[in-house]
Amino acid sequence: MGSTVRLSAWVHGLVQGVGFRWWTRSRALELGLVGYAANTRDGRVHVVAEGPHSACSRLLELLRSGDTPGRVSVVVESWEPVRDNLIGFEER
Repeated sequence: MGSTVRLSAWVHGLVQGVGFRWWTRSRALELGLVGYAANTRDGRVHVVAEGPHSACSRLLELLRSGDTPGRVSVVVESWEPVRDNLIGFEER
């Protein structure tokens, strides 16, 4: 499936203060994605990525892989239409 999509992933667990956003940004850039990884007040990280479906799916696999900084307990994802309002990949 080569279509362009928007992945919104809410990452739960010990994912703040451990380099998780930096790691996510690095993987996303390697995959050619645009978007951001942002800390939330409740301790989750919200990852938004746009690009080819295959690359977004791969990022989702990596988020769930157990090879991330910290400890991911669950990732809740949703797939949305591309908004084309993102440039680069930011840590927020």
